[in-house]
Amino acid sequence: MLVLSRKVDQTIVIQHNITIKILEITGDRVKLGINAPRDVVILRQELQDEVRQENLRAARPSTEVSPLLGAAADALARRRAPSTTNSDKV
Repeated sequence: MLVLSRKVDQTIVIQHNITIKILEITGDRVKLGINAPRDVVILRQELQDEVRQENLRAARPSTEVSPLLGAAADALARRRAPSTTNSDKV
């Protein structure tokens, strides 16, 4: 990890197309301004962690939903099965 010290209005350049500028320092909070191309994804770490955890939860099979899906599939199969009527039984 590269560690840099910066003051307000100083900038850090990453490659040639990303800049991070120190806008304000108030107490223990630092306000940053980030200029980057639109295709560069920039997320706060806690938001990225939350999204990752939610994706893992969504990918796990649910024990509560699976029986409901099975019952719904059975009901649809019964609806679609050809019915036998008296005229079919000749």
